[in-house]
Amino acid sequence: MSFSSWVFKILTILPLLHLSFLSQAQTTPPICSNLDRVALIGFKARIFKDTTDILSSWTGKDCCSGGWEGIQCDAVTGRVNVVLLQRPPDNTALYMKGSLSPTLGNLKFLKVLVISGMKKLSGAIPSSFSGLTHLTQLVLEDNSLTGTIPPSLGQLRSLQTLSLSGNYLTGPIPQTFRNFYNLLQLNLARNSLSGTLQFPNLPKLEYLDLSYNMLSGSIPTTLGQQSNMTFLDLSNNRFSGQIPDSLCNLKNLLDLSLSNNLLTGQVPGRIGQLKSLSTLSLSFNRLVGKIPDSVSELQKLWQLNLSRNGFSGPLSDAFSKGVPSLLSIDLSYNKFNLGSVPKWITSRQLSDVNLAGCNLKGFLPIFTKPDSLTSIDLSDNYFTGGVSGFFQKMSSLQKLKLSNNQLRANLSEMVLPNGLSVLDLHSNRFFGSLKFLGSKGGFLEYVDLSNNQISGNIPSTISNLGNLKRFDISRNHVTGTIPPSLGNLSKLGWLDISSNLIGGKIPTTLLVIKQLGHVNFRANKLCGEIPQGRPLNVFPSAAYAHNLCLCGKPLSPCKHG
Repeated sequence: MSFSSWVFKILTILPLLHLSFLSQAQTTPPICSNLDRVALIGFKARIFKDTTDILSSWTGKDCCSGGWEGIQCDAVTGRVNVVLLQRPPDNTALYMKGSLSPTLGNLKFLKVLVISGMKKLSGAIPSSFSGLTHLTQLVLEDNSLTGTIPPSLGQLRSLQTLSLSGNYLTGPIPQTFRNFYNLLQLNLARNSLSGTLQFPNLPKLEYLDLSYNMLSGSIPTTLGQQSNMTFLDLSNNRFSGQIPDSLCNLKNLLDLSLSNNLLTGQVPGRIGQLKSLSTLSLSFNRLVGKIPDSVSELQKLWQLNLSRNGFSGPLSDAFSKGVPSLLSIDLSYNKFNLGSVPKWITSRQLSDVNLAGCNLKGFLPIFTKPDSLTSIDLSDNYFTGGVSGFFQKMSSLQKLKLSNNQLRANLSEMVLPNGLSVLDLHSNRFFGSLKFLGSKGGFLEYVDLSNNQISGNIPSTISNLGNLKRFDISRNHVTGTIPPSLGNLSKLGWLDISSNLIGGKIPTTLLVIKQLGHVNFRANKLCGEIPQGRPLNVFPSAAYAHNLCLCGKPLSPCKHG
């Protein structure tokens, strides 16, 4: 080996050794700052019960070693920069009971603070959190926090995500939120916030969810200035007045929900300019007039819900060629007088069709692409005739509601889709027996056949419906006895067989159904002692009235001998 080549190898090895040493030094976890450890211990001291078992790992002096679950530190400074305490999503029984400690406000280098899903974490949000000036994410959702939102949170100018949803917070949204120049997501849903909404211009805001609160007044026109907004949900509040025309400026908006408010007037004619819109929900308001033709220009719209308003007038012919991406439509309970289901609905490959209370008449419509349908609601109309052929090829149907029409058919001959979970045919003229139910397997969860002309008995094969939660056959002509196999329906929560001709005893097997929250055996020919045990002997006496000879609690005692 020549001297020059030997020197070259030494010179190349030394830097590599140096880099290796630095790498090892940098990957060695730094020692936790005592200030940070004390702040975390202060939080732990405020938690009286922790079924998540997260805090049991918070032992020893070094919170940066990786042993403290949910805690991360800066690799160089050793200061805590992440606190991430989340309940496992697959276990709703886990929680922390206690309150948020103000000492968390001493974690001066914290960038992410997430404490969510703890259910029994109560008390106020500490005002000391305003000192976390490096914070980019503050998520305290799905706890039981109370009080008002501290206005001092407006000092967190680096904040990009703020979620306080799913708590019991009250009062107004602080005016200091105007300082959130870097905010991308704001979620205050599912609280009890009140007052009017005075919304500042937050230039970077993309996501705003204020649903399920008690906010009132008009929707601020300034929301139309949030040019980056992709998601806007103001549903389930008390907003009144008209829908601001300025919302039509939100070119990037994907989802818009203003449902369940007190909005009046007409839908802005420019709504068709929301070219990116995929879902539009304006249900449960007081909107009137014609649905704007421009809605048909929404090329990416797949869900349209305008139900329970005062819309009237004919539907524009523009819809026959427009909204090409539409999958779900709900126009129920307006003031339409459609007469028949428009062809632009029956000829599309839709998943959900909800046209309840639309003054539809004649025979049930024939859908030309039935295999895509998962939910149909044509209740509260004036349909006549039978149902033969209506279910053909509806292989994906899960929910079917045809209640309160004038339909007449033999249930014994009815063949339902295999995957059906909801069947609501009440208040029609269906006749025949209930034998078809026992052949449906365990899919059906909700069955309402009340107020028809059904006869025969309740088949013992009803026990095959293992997922059944609600069973209502009241106001029919059903005879026979209550099959003991009904007690095998362990998920049953609602049972109504009132106003029929059912005799015999109430089987004791029903005592096994612990989920049963409502029963009605009224106006039949039942006799004998009511099974004595919960839940049957704690229902009101009216549930057993007008039978032949029922006795025992909650009715009069039985006379033995």
